[in-house]
This record gives sequence, C-alpha cells and structure tokens, in this order.
Amino acid sequence: MQKKIVAVNAGPRRGWNTDTLIMEAAKGAESAGAAIQKFDLFRLDRYTGCISCFGCKKERFKGHCISRDGLTQVLDAIREADGLIIGSPNYLSELSASFRALYERLIFQYLTYNLETPSCNDHPIPVLLIMTSNAPDETYQKMLKRYQISLNRFVGPTEVFVCGDTRQLKDYSKTDWTWNMFDTEAKQKRHETVFPEKCTEIYELARRMFE
Repeated sequence: MQKKIVAVNAGPRRGWNTDTLIMEAAKGAESAGAAIQKFDLFRLDRYTGCISCFGCKKERFKGHCISRDGLTQVLDAIREADGLIIGSPNYLSELSASFRALYERLIFQYLTYNLETPSCNDHPIPVLLIMTSNAPDETYQKMLKRYQISLNRFVGPTEVFVCGDTRQLKDYSKTDWTWNMFDTEAKQKRHETVFPEKCTEIYELARRMFE
C-alpha cells in the first residue's frame, strides 16, 4: 500500500528557504514511493491555536481536536497519514506562530494527563521537523530539542533538520535600511553553495525516513 505523507509549510513565503526544503523532502519521500499531501498554513481559512475547551478529553472525541476551523483538515490528514514533514522559519528565536498553532492542537489532542498512558495516539508516525534561520545552524538546538521530545512522545519518532544562515532577500541593497549585522555577500555565496547541499541532504533524509 502506498504511504501518504503530509507536508506542512508553516512559513509565509512560497518558493523560499523553508518551502524549498519542504518540497525537496517531499520529493525524497516520493522517490521512496510515497504520495504527498501539502498544506500551506498561511493560505488556510482563519484558525487559532488550542482554545483549551478540553473537548478532546471526552471519551467520544479521544485523540481528536473538536475545534473546527482552517486547521481541521490538516489535523485530520495528519491523523490518517504515514508520516509528517513540517517546516518553519525561525522568528524571534522561536518557530512561527502558525507552526505553534498547529503544534498546540496536534499535541494537546493526544495528551491524556494519565501517568500510565500519557498519550492516546495509537498511530505514531515518523516526523521530519525542518527549521530555517538567519542564525548559524547550532544556535537554537535547545529549543528544537524540546520540540523533538514532545513530538517523539505524542506524534512519533522525530528527526530535526536545520538550515541556518539563510539568505532572506534576493537583493539586500533594495532595502530602505542598511543591514550591516551580517555580510550579505557571504550570505549570497552560501545560498549558491551550501543551500543546494542542504537540499540534497534533506532529500536523502526524507527518502530514508519514508521508504
């Protein structure tokens, strides 16, 4: 049976760093025979994070977020999937607010508050968590480790992939301000040399994860 992998872009810009890496990962999964269903969170109908209604704690809704909005189709797809690819840019030392909204609802629906069985997820799936950042690769490892632990526990075995020191603009000279915190020429060179290598790495990682 063909595997179904859900790919989620929690960044706003199609075709840029985060989205490109997600699509390369999706291609890797496809090369292993999987089918891809992709969602762009910034293009869904209006949604929120967890509203703490506790509906998912009722037996008849066990493991299901009952809040109905733009995220419902994403949560339903993940619940039926064989794997998850999710990527987010780093904003102000965290993953995007769109990522957080999905993350809250994805995790909390499985949380039981029961010490013997803390998670009611009976269908764990492999997760590939991608983060892009303007900072070096190693900067946010502690933050990402926390996400990895939670995803491991409530969704499934999780691999983290970081692509740091990314190029944010095609032409930094066209900004109204002088961006002198970093070497923009070095960023362009890294985008031309290192970023393609990162694309190859994530393609291969996803191929292995979802074969």
